[in-house]
Amino acid sequence: MSDLNIDAEKAIRDISQYLKGIVAKDRTDGVILGLSGGLDSCVMAALAVRALGPGSVSVVYLFDHDSDPDIADNARLMAEFLGLDLEVIEITKDMENLKIYSPLFMKLLRISKLMARISASSYKLICGETPFQSTLRVGRGEVLKPWYKRFLFNTTIRHLDNGFTQRHVFRRAVLEKLAQERNLSLIGAANLSECEVGWFVKDGIDDVPVQPMTGLYKTQVRQLAKELGLPERVRSQLPSPDMANGITDEFGIGHDYADVDIVVDGFHEHLSNAEIAAQGVPEPEIEDIRKLMKLSDWKRQSPHEAPPVSGVFGSPLRTNSAKTRDTHKTTKVTCDA
Repeated sequence: MSDLNIDAEKAIRDISQYLKGIVAKDRTDGVILGLSGGLDSCVMAALAVRALGPGSVSVVYLFDHDSDPDIADNARLMAEFLGLDLEVIEITKDMENLKIYSPLFMKLLRISKLMARISASSYKLICGETPFQSTLRVGRGEVLKPWYKRFLFNTTIRHLDNGFTQRHVFRRAVLEKLAQERNLSLIGAANLSECEVGWFVKDGIDDVPVQPMTGLYKTQVRQLAKELGLPERVRSQLPSPDMANGITDEFGIGHDYADVDIVVDGFHEHLSNAEIAAQGVPEPEIEDIRKLMKLSDWKRQSPHEAPPVSGVFGSPLRTNSAKTRDTHKTTKVTCDA
């Protein structure tokens, strides 16, 4: 298996220095971020507190009536753990005004967690690809073919994707407004894995200019969580986009993050599919993940600050010295345009 271990202690130090530099450059009084309760935002909040102290970190939980209460509990747990006051803002009324709950398909998804899984599995069986792949195609301007695929997408998945997009864009707008009013620097918590396969909303909360962890795979963010001593409940949770009842990141993407990380790292190492498959990922999955990377290229066009650390193949941050090379030749963080 691929060794994705990094020097987590050094990564934490480097990100801490970076955050101090952002605040100094922006001449702000600290940072603000959305604390969803998911692993990434919890790690980012902990890093911010490590760098700046709790008095200079503001965290906001923005929810609507489809948000997962378990994730909300994690947001409260982390705020208490870090000594932060969690600001809670409900956006249900705003989402009602945008009519994201109105479509019949969205109402059906609330019935049971099984509805989302049955719908996604049926879509893939009929259309030959996952709903996520179809959203990437539509986002890049493709017309879905044949006609029944386009019809099924427009009557089901399009509404789910629209609701996900509207929530994340609105959350970003709220946080940008608060940052401006309070003289704070807005930071995001996206990671490299989701950036590379397009599992984020363009111009949404995970696409803000300052994203300190977009050089690290999900596997490596977990290493930071352990090094930072985050509560086990937070570290062991299933990654979720808070999109709809029963949908996790890995279900939506169609692959486990562990496999995504191996394939993306193999891409940076310029390995063939056969060489990556030798690390335990089946070739059909490799092909599919590479397809996601290609289909999502249109999402990675927003301007971003270069992340302060990189965990890709060849980075000095990697603890396996055999994998250390000239990072200028091997490091390619495509989430930064």
